[in-house]
Amino acid sequence: MNKVYGTAAEALDGILHDDMLIAAGGFGLCGIPELLLQAIKDSGVKDLTFASNNAGVDDFGIGILLQSRQVKKMMSSYVGENAEFMRQYLSGELELEFNPQGTLAERMRAGGAGIPGFYTKTGVGTQVAEGKEQKDFDGETYILERGIFADLSIVKAWKADTTGNCIFRKTARNFNPPAAMCGKICVMEVEEIVEPGELDPDHIHLPGIYVHRLIQGEHEKRIEQRTTRAA
Repeated sequence: MNKVYGTAAEALDGILHDDMLIAAGGFGLCGIPELLLQAIKDSGVKDLTFASNNAGVDDFGIGILLQSRQVKKMMSSYVGENAEFMRQYLSGELELEFNPQGTLAERMRAGGAGIPGFYTKTGVGTQVAEGKEQKDFDGETYILERGIFADLSIVKAWKADTTGNCIFRKTARNFNPPAAMCGKICVMEVEEIVEPGELDPDHIHLPGIYVHRLIQGEHEKRIEQRTTRAA
């Protein structure tokens, strides 16, 4: 089975439709699937729900889909870098489901492992717990969180072989692996594709069994907040 496609649009062909739940990897602007996000925008699909640590910035990452009004709901941890997101949310145009960062990562991982839900102490006694089942274990209260089962996962890795075994670099490893695991279909973009056997098995972060389609491309790698030392 050939998993390697020529472009992001080709890799998403036949998959996209309105009202999808999409799990997107990345942390801030690090390790985001920028080529696949652009292809989703170009496709014109709408009413999308994104499960992602953040919402990009105004003109990059998921932010480009917010600008084009293709997103109806965000399931996120941090959204503070996107003014358009704030405007849409405060005006009631965009639905938001806030998740503690670790809870969101575990919800994705749980979905990938076939686990429909789990109990956590995170969020007990706060707005996060509202409307959720609560249960006591050993005298401590926990809330039930549901696993995320996405229609599509879009992720970015540093290097992969043609079967989809891949390696993430540094911060990009935070959310990309669990995001990749929880989708019915996973499409991955990478900086370099190599032949099977070229990657050390001990260095592989995500096995190719989770990856269905794969592209190689050039990436901008934009910096979210550039801070430099005075000369």
